This record gives sequence, C-alpha cells and structure tokens, in this order.
Amino acid sequence: MSRVPGWLGRVGTRLTDMGERLDERRAEVAREEAEADAAEPPARRPKKPAGAASRAPVVLVPRPDPAQAVPWGVRVAAEAGWRLLVLAGTVWVLMRVISSVQLVVFAFVVALLITALLQPTVARLMRHGVPRGPATALTAILGFVVIGLMGWFVTWQVMENIDDLSDQIQSGIDDLRNWLLKSPFHVTDKQINQIAKNLREAVGANTDQITSAGLEGVQVVVEALTGILLTFFSTLFLLYDGRRIWAWTLKLVPAAARPAVAGAGPRAWRTLTAYVRGTVLVALIDAVFIGIGIYFLDVPMAVPLAVFIFLFSFIPLVGAVASGALAVLVALVTQGVFTAVMTLAVVLAVQQIEGHILQPFILGRAVRVHPLAVVLTVATGGMVAGIGGAVVAVPLVAVTNTVVSYLKAYAEEQLAQPEIEDEVVADEEGPAEPPPDPEKPASDSVK
Repeated sequence: MSRVPGWLGRVGTRLTDMGERLDERRAEVAREEAEADAAEPPARRPKKPAGAASRAPVVLVPRPDPAQAVPWGVRVAAEAGWRLLVLAGTVWVLMRVISSVQLVVFAFVVALLITALLQPTVARLMRHGVPRGPATALTAILGFVVIGLMGWFVTWQVMENIDDLSDQIQSGIDDLRNWLLKSPFHVTDKQINQIAKNLREAVGANTDQITSAGLEGVQVVVEALTGILLTFFSTLFLLYDGRRIWAWTLKLVPAAARPAVAGAGPRAWRTLTAYVRGTVLVALIDAVFIGIGIYFLDVPMAVPLAVFIFLFSFIPLVGAVASGALAVLVALVTQGVFTAVMTLAVVLAVQQIEGHILQPFILGRAVRVHPLAVVLTVATGGMVAGIGGAVVAVPLVAVTNTVVSYLKAYAEEQLAQPEIEDEVVADEEGPAEPPPDPEKPASDSVK
C-alpha cells in the first residue's frame, strides 16, 4: 500500500482549517445582520416580496364600541331626552288619573287647606283640657257652619237687592248710552241699536246651550253636595287622626328615602299652614277696607261685594283683579263714572298696600313665590281644573318649593357627613405621619 505524500496531508489540513474559518465568518455576518434588522426602524426596512407578504398571517383589528363612537354631546342629550320622556309620560298618566277622580282629589285638597286653617284651634282647645274627639268635632262643625253662613248671606243679599240692582243697571245703561251719544267718539244711535241687536241674536243662537246648561244644573248640584260631604269628612279625620295618617303614608315610601321624606313632611305642613292663615288674614283685610270704601261711595250691595272680594282673594293676583273689576263695574252702571273712578282708586290703594306691606309681613319668606311663577301657576291650574285648580295651584307650588329645598339640603348634608366623620376620626387618632420620601435612604427614615 503506497504512502500518501506529506505535502498532500498538509494541504488537506489547511483546507479544512480555511473551511472552518469561513463557517465561523459566515455565522458572524448572519448575527450582525440580525442585530442590524432588529435595531433599524420598521419604516426603513426593505419591503418583502409580494409572495412573502401574502404568506404573512392576517391580524384583525377589533372594532370600537358603538357607544364610544357616538360624540359626547349627543350621548348626554340622548340620556337626558329619554329621562325627560319618562317623566313626561309619568306626569301625563298621573294627570289622567287625577282628571278621572277630579272631584275626590279636589275635595281632599280643600280639606287639607281647611285643616291647616282649623288645626291651631283644635290644639288650643286640647291645651285647655278638652279631649281630642270633642275638640275636633266642635272645631270642624263651627268651621263649616261659618262657611255655610257666608254663602247663605251672600245669596240672601243678592236675592234681596236683585230688583233694585236691575233697575239701577238699566238706568246706568241708559246713562251710558246718552253719554256715548254725546261723547267725542261720534257714536250714533244706529250703531248702539246694532250692538244691542247683535247681543240679542247671540243670546238667541245660544239658547240650546243655555237650556242644556240648565238641564245639567241638577248634576252640578249633586256633585257639589258630594264634594261638600267628602270635604267635611276628610277634614274631620285629618283633624282627629292626621299624625297617624302621616305615619301610615311614610310606610309607602322606600326605606332609603324615608328619613328625608319624614323630615320634609312637617316643613311642608308648616308652609301650608302659614300660607292658609296669611291668605285668610290678607283676604279679610282686603274685604273689610274695600267694603268700607264702596259703602261710603253708596255703591249698592257693598256687603255682598265685600264677601265676593274675600272669596276671590284666595286666587292670587287674578282673584284680586276680577273682584276689583266687579266692584268697579257695579259702581259704573249704578252710580256713574265718577263713583266708578273713586271705587277703582280705593281698590288699587288697598291692593297696593296688600302687595307691598301685608303679604311680605304676614306670609313672610316661608311661602314667598316669584310673581311670574304665581301667574303661570294660576293660569296652568285654571286651564287644568278651572277655578279650583287656580285656588290650589299656588299653595301646591309653595309646598313643592319647600320640599325640594329641604331634600336638596338633606342630600348635601348626607354627602358631607362622611367627610366630617373622617376628620373627627383623624383628630382622635392624632395627626397622620407623612409618607416617607422615596428618594431618602431607608436608614435616614428609620432614624
């Protein structure tokens, strides 16, 4: 076997070493390229071929929440809008229910007003040793007797003076016609006759409606008697057992809201009581002074007109205007223009004293409502429930204002209560140590 030359072995060894060094160099270049690709931004990296991009996995970006895509203002408007719709629907359903039992609701509200007026009398009798039952019965009976006597007196005075008043009205109309003929307005007798003819035709055209209204009078009388009986018995039980009725009503309120409602109830009752007492006193002063004024001016039926002024004064603003206009009209058609002007002066003077002195002094700040709110409330109550709605509208708004103000103050107090308790606990435990400074060494903080 022939031996391999020595130089051939040495060449093979050198080739093997060169191959190993080439492999090591290739590995180093590969590592450097990988590190360069990792450090280079994605925008500067060379684009991969289309084939490589098609083979890359597809990443699905999740879509945003639809509620988050809606602008903030639109979301707020939508939230407020559907809540307002729910409230409007609730109020509409409530009004429909009330309108279906309007007689019962009105009788109960009137009973509340009368109870607020008579409750101090019951309390005064009980302080003098009269038991609660007899004190309640005596007060209620006397109160309704006084109200009935007032109605009977007005009716009696009107029936007694209706003939004289008719003659005076006819004479006043003749005087007004003569004054118009001689006035600078150039009114002719033909125009006055045409106006009278139009009035007669209007009355004749509405004869059927007047007849139907007269036929419905029996139903009106029955409803009036029913309302009076409901008002009497409601007043009697409210005077006798009002506290127990209120305690039972509180059980219908959710437990979480019961403390707030329990605190708002007595304040609302005090507001209602102050309103009724003040309104009765102001109406009485108006009726007395206006009645004295028109009595000395020789206006017929001065006393019935004073009673009308007293009753109409329970309708704020509107009642005073209507009763004053009635007094001026009676003075105009019975005594002439001068007496009507003097009656108007008396009415305006008394009402100005009432509005600027009596009401702020007697009613006070507890039931103060802005005049614009009074006008809008009376108009709304009149449109919804007639004269009865106009009477109860303002006390309802005054009571609602008191309740809302108390509930707002109660909620703010409850929110502030935890902060006060935390401050009290901190004072009892001593001043809290400040947190350690993270930049200070641990050994310094320990020292």
